Amino acid sequence: MALKTPEEFEQSLKKLKPRVFMNGRKVEDILENRNTRTVVEANKASYAWALDPNHKEIMSCYSPLVKEQVNRYTHVSRSRDELVKKAEAGTFTAENLGTCIYRCVGYDAFHSLASTTWEMDRDLGTAYHPRFMEYLRMVQENDLSVAGALTEPRGSRNKKTLDWPDPYLSLKVVEKNKEGIVVRGAKINISGAYASHELVVLPQSAHSQGEEDYAIAFAVPSDTKGITYVCQYTPYSAERDMADDLQELGNPLFGQRETSMVIFDHVFVPWERVFHCGEHRYSAKLVTRFAKTHRMTCGGTCKVGFMNQIIGAAKLIQEYKGLEKASHINEQLTEMVVLRETGRACGLAAAHKGAEDPEGSGVFLPDEMMGNVAKLNICNAFWRAMALAGDIGGGLVVTMPSLKELKNPEVKDYVEEFYSFGSDEPTENIMKVHKLLQNWTAGLHGVGTWHGAGPVMAQKIMLQRVIDFSHEKNLVKKTLRLKEKKSEQ
Repeated sequence: MALKTPEEFEQSLKKLKPRVFMNGRKVEDILENRNTRTVVEANKASYAWALDPNHKEIMSCYSPLVKEQVNRYTHVSRSRDELVKKAEAGTFTAENLGTCIYRCVGYDAFHSLASTTWEMDRDLGTAYHPRFMEYLRMVQENDLSVAGALTEPRGSRNKKTLDWPDPYLSLKVVEKNKEGIVVRGAKINISGAYASHELVVLPQSAHSQGEEDYAIAFAVPSDTKGITYVCQYTPYSAERDMADDLQELGNPLFGQRETSMVIFDHVFVPWERVFHCGEHRYSAKLVTRFAKTHRMTCGGTCKVGFMNQIIGAAKLIQEYKGLEKASHINEQLTEMVVLRETGRACGLAAAHKGAEDPEGSGVFLPDEMMGNVAKLNICNAFWRAMALAGDIGGGLVVTMPSLKELKNPEVKDYVEEFYSFGSDEPTENIMKVHKLLQNWTAGLHGVGTWHGAGPVMAQKIMLQRVIDFSHEKNLVKKTLRLKEKKSEQ
């Protein structure tokens, strides 16, 4: 069984018992809690799309590993064409969910692990690659939802890891034995892990000699003993908790992106699930290969899908208010489309220019330059799109009363009259679209976009490392027929 139905996915989650806390209380059932349920619904949709004849070409693919169709989010790209499909899947899921597809970080981690374990085995004589591929086979055969985790609390940035007063601010091996390893520490800002079957862990940063205990990558079931999830809680979380009717919310079914701190308190990992342990020179490769894959995802694919929702809401509001001929709004909508298409172009360019990395591994990764450009571009573009949408939406985006007033006999008629803008559109529809824009422009998405897949400076640093000006300089030298340096004559 390589493709689960949505119902089978939900049933499979009932067998898991993750230890989850939110708002100072234990979450007894992630399928019943209104906030954790949104993650279940988002992942559940990915199972439905993989089976849907209209969407299965994007959301599923043939796996030579198990010799049948699998969910694309359990696959490792083996060609540029598959990278393009990966990019298209990122946009498709984002525009239809209006929030995260929580399988994407694990999906990107698979690419990094497949590539780097192959290289470690080639260079060091280890046996990580067949171990990882056997794990991936199991994931595909059982159509498991896998979350990924990299980001850590970390200590003072002006000190080395070994000089931090708390050695567990980065996830660390505390014991090794013939059965496996034991780790302690935490990962933070991790999307949707508690509603996944598995959690794949990579190092967050490069490591040097003496830091071998921090150079670790592995996979564990999400409810493994010793793992605790401490979830985010925001005003939007509280709103969802308190809502009489979820249809009153900006994204009723899928909500905001849900994250948690994942605590590893002496968690045992058997050797067959360990894919990197102590080979510190390869930690950086795991990180950078994940980053260029995930920056294509976060930069040029999912935010394009989100902008489709924002543009659609802004256009509807323009029409509700009879402003179709307002030139400044048409200019704003055009600018939003340009921002969106620039992001799409960068993401697709990263896929089309992708390559086997390293050669011989069979793993295709996006182009590093374009992946970083995609994410760096989208950081500013998404803020701008939100600002433009907020301007089109007007003050009502943040001053709108509750949709409950449409059921309040004392004010219902007034709300119906004065929020209809004289159009024949149901007032409920008008208020819901404004609420959707509130979800985007006054919510968590600005900072989330800035930092997801790495903050702006991370992309700038990486670009400065990979940019080579030789071609540009040689063009000028050739055009002007510049003479050789005196030292070269």
